[in-house]
Amino acid sequence: MSEQLKRMTAQHCENPPAKYDDLKVLFLNCTLNRTPVLSHTEGLIKKAQMIFDSVGASTKIIRPVDYTIPAGLGLDMSTTPEWEKDDWPMIQKEVDECDILILCTSVWLGEKSSVCNRTLERMYGYTHQFNEKGQYRDYGKVGATLITGNEDGVKHCAMNILFSLSHIGYTVPPQADAGWMGEAGPGPSYRDEGSGGPENDFTNRNTTFLVWNCLHLARMLKDQGGVPAYGNLPDEWKAGCTTGMDSPEHKR
Repeated sequence: MSEQLKRMTAQHCENPPAKYDDLKVLFLNCTLNRTPVLSHTEGLIKKAQMIFDSVGASTKIIRPVDYTIPAGLGLDMSTTPEWEKDDWPMIQKEVDECDILILCTSVWLGEKSSVCNRTLERMYGYTHQFNEKGQYRDYGKVGATLITGNEDGVKHCAMNILFSLSHIGYTVPPQADAGWMGEAGPGPSYRDEGSGGPENDFTNRNTTFLVWNCLHLARMLKDQGGVPAYGNLPDEWKAGCTTGMDSPEHKR
C-alpha cells in the first residue's frame, strides 16, 4: 500500500461520514483449504477486515470447507434420504444476520472454487422464502467479492458471483470486487514470500473502495429500512396486483 493511500485510509477511518458500529459483516472464504491450512484468500480478506473493524463494524470469517455442506437446494439436506448431516443451516443463520456479505474465493481453471459454487447453490435454495415485508429474503443486504489466485480469472469470477448475489436479492455497490492475480502460470500466490500481493497498490486501492462502498450502501439501506416494498412483492403479483404493468404509458 502506498504511503499516500495509507494516509488517506487512516484519515477516512478517523473521520467517517457516519457510524457503522451496528453493521455486521460476514466473509465467506471459499478456499479449498480447511482450517488451519494457510489460505491466500484470507490474506486479502484480512486487509478488508482491518478497515471494517477500524470503524466499529463487527466482522466474522467462515470457511465453508470446514463444514459438511451437502449438494442440493433443500433448507436442510439432512432431512432427505441422501444425507445424514448438513451444517449449511448453521451458516445460513450467519448469512441471515449480516448486513454485508463478502463472498470470497480462489480461482481454479479460470473459475470460482467448487466450494464457492456450492455456497451460492445453498443460498439459492432459500430464495423462495420472504423477509418481514414480503420481499425475497435477501433484499436489503449488500454483497461484494474478494478473489485471489495465480492464474487469470478475477473479472470472470467476479461477474458470476456479483450477478448471482444480485439475482437472489443482494444490492451490489460500485466497485464491489477486488482481487489479486500473480503472473500467468505457476507463479507465487498472494501470501507467498516475495509475491508482491500484500503490497500491490491496485489491489489495496480496490479493496479499500470496496469496503467503503459496502459501508455507505449498507448504511443507506439500513437507515431507510431496506428496499421499499412496492412493486416487488411476489405474493401481490401472484394475486394479480401487477404493479405498473397496466399503466397506459407502457402500452404500445
